[in-house]
Amino acid sequence: SDVTLDEHCYVYATLPATPGHEAAKGLGFIAHMDTSPDASGHDIHPRIIRSYPGGRIILNEEKKMYLDPETNPELKGLVGDDLITTDGTTLLGADDKAGVAIIMSMVEYICQNRDFKHGDICIAFTPDEEVGRGTENFDVKRFGADYAYTVDGGRIDEFSFENFNAYKADVTITGKRYHPGDSKGKMVNALTLGRQFDTMLGDNKRPEATEHKEGFYHLHHMEGDVSTAKMTYILRDHDMDNMHDMIHTMQLAASYLNQVNHGHYIDIDFTLQYKNMIEVINKTPDIVYKVKQAMINIGLEPIASPIRGGTDGANLSFMGLPCPNLGTGGYNYHGPYEFCSINSMKKGVKLLLELIKEA
Repeated sequence: SDVTLDEHCYVYATLPATPGHEAAKGLGFIAHMDTSPDASGHDIHPRIIRSYPGGRIILNEEKKMYLDPETNPELKGLVGDDLITTDGTTLLGADDKAGVAIIMSMVEYICQNRDFKHGDICIAFTPDEEVGRGTENFDVKRFGADYAYTVDGGRIDEFSFENFNAYKADVTITGKRYHPGDSKGKMVNALTLGRQFDTMLGDNKRPEATEHKEGFYHLHHMEGDVSTAKMTYILRDHDMDNMHDMIHTMQLAASYLNQVNHGHYIDIDFTLQYKNMIEVINKTPDIVYKVKQAMINIGLEPIASPIRGGTDGANLSFMGLPCPNLGTGGYNYHGPYEFCSINSMKKGVKLLLELIKEA
């Protein structure tokens, strides 16, 4: 009965506590309703594979697109599950339709089982998570929870209370243009400086060369000509001291190139995007313990896995709402190879119900 859609497209709702359980802490569940801009989300045609028998899955024969257990080893653990895949032309959108579906299935169960006892259950669906603005207008007070979980991960037995610290670096290079036939000692090619700058960052701290808690520089956009070039990086690391070292390295590279070219050509603007939520979660360890216990109670072996990315829960934690992340049973997010397990989603519903019992 308590549902709000606000002017920023946030949906808030509350299932009030059952009689006698009003003193329990308010527990929240959050999912985002946008999909990634990395691949088309228009005109999606999902396919359902019942009782996956194992082996290669054909997504799109015409495009020679397949899901193969050799390159997607997680499939080996999903034999017998009902799977949802794409048709190879779009992403699936399980990130985060799966989270929305799990939360709403949990609500449906409680509404159909009035004898299920619980404290206040707070629900929110957010926009703009995939472009890093999912919490920009989030109203923590309106939400009403004491703590929450984002339902927005991968394997259903994984949960996360660590994530990258994140900065964006906008590099602007201003060169000097001369006729190439008469430019010796005069021209400063902004594109050449950009290439040299990127090379100085090395190859061992790139996304394609790192894993686990290793940080990276990711050059994801560049444009320009001889006169002006712009490069946009994202910087990621779980340790903020390491992040500061990465920032310093970029500053040193710019300073060196400015010096050897006898001028000031390179400027860098750094923007903090989000921080590692573990700084907050460490102060409320009981909400992590509750996840572990709830997973064990429903027959899962809990795996704590640091996120090599971000989550709404990171910013929400620093906004006063401690918010670890739970899995949904989705894989290969943000592209046409995305798929999810319906069986895992059903376990996700059981996990939320168990967390409510633990609250």
